[in-house]
Amino acid sequence: MTQLDQHCRPIGVLRLSLTALCNLACPYCLPDSKEPLGLINLEQRLKIVKAAVELGVHSLRLTGGEPLLYPDLEELITAINPLRNQGLSDIALTSNGFLLNGERAHRLRKAGLNRISLSLDGTTPDSVARMAGIKHGELHLAQVLAAIDHARSAGFDPAKGDLKLNAVIEKGKNDNQLLPLAELARNEGIELRLIEYMDVGNRNGWQPEAVLTSAEMIAVINKQWTLEPIKRKSATTAKRWKYTDSKGYLATIASISEPFCGDCNRLRVTANGIAYTCLFASQNSGLDLRDYLQANSCSGDLKEAIGKLWGNRSDRYSEQREQQLKSGSRKAPAEMALLGG
Repeated sequence: MTQLDQHCRPIGVLRLSLTALCNLACPYCLPDSKEPLGLINLEQRLKIVKAAVELGVHSLRLTGGEPLLYPDLEELITAINPLRNQGLSDIALTSNGFLLNGERAHRLRKAGLNRISLSLDGTTPDSVARMAGIKHGELHLAQVLAAIDHARSAGFDPAKGDLKLNAVIEKGKNDNQLLPLAELARNEGIELRLIEYMDVGNRNGWQPEAVLTSAEMIAVINKQWTLEPIKRKSATTAKRWKYTDSKGYLATIASISEPFCGDCNRLRVTANGIAYTCLFASQNSGLDLRDYLQANSCSGDLKEAIGKLWGNRSDRYSEQREQQLKSGSRKAPAEMALLGG
């Protein structure tokens, strides 16, 4: 039976962070320069996925940091594959794409990866450098564009939703890249997902004035290419539109202006085995799973611990954001690079 939380939200998606390290320094994330203490190993990650699937998880997303930096990535995906017989239907990966060459893309597909989301926040070297926190954007831009081709060649078909492009948009930083990004995605035949700048963690200096809302982004693009809304599927993060000229799809993730807490089904586990039930969770609210991952621990204990965490879940921060910020009641949040976005 699928585990429900206090708002009757079923657990459905596990976002498993493989590393807190990243080869970029995006200012909206600002990852650590070293791993947290107590990293869990491949066998322990497999135990977590198995327990989560038994509780009702049907989709796994591997994240970071940058998950392509995790040396045992393909081995982990291969080890997870048998869980498809127990209800796991989807294995996805989020990456900045810089390290995704042709050989790696084929290895990931062969291992059993179903979907890849690549991140790109601009279409010019300057905008890419600014949003990636690097000095020069030419190489990074070229690498990500090449990664799209590599993924497609390996069998990740954008037309089937196997390959998508993510872009975080921040007002005054890269909002002038909206139309160029949309045009790039249209030409590539890939769905672009525009993500509102979020107040995750303590480091990014988030201010509500820097948020370009989903409605504002859609208005800009709709003036150039007419969009038609698609009804949002339950428990999904994105609102989707289709271009009326049949040039594909566009989506927004609007956790600031249009929260979707009501049917959120995502559990997050950090690279060092701390489980969180919300992207905006306070850093002290996580459950340390490492005590349940020792060699002499019973797998039932791990499943029970995760089930209890989810069963007690009542968070809906995005719906309460304004109230908490005004009252000053928000506790110090965990960092994005640790939670895996």
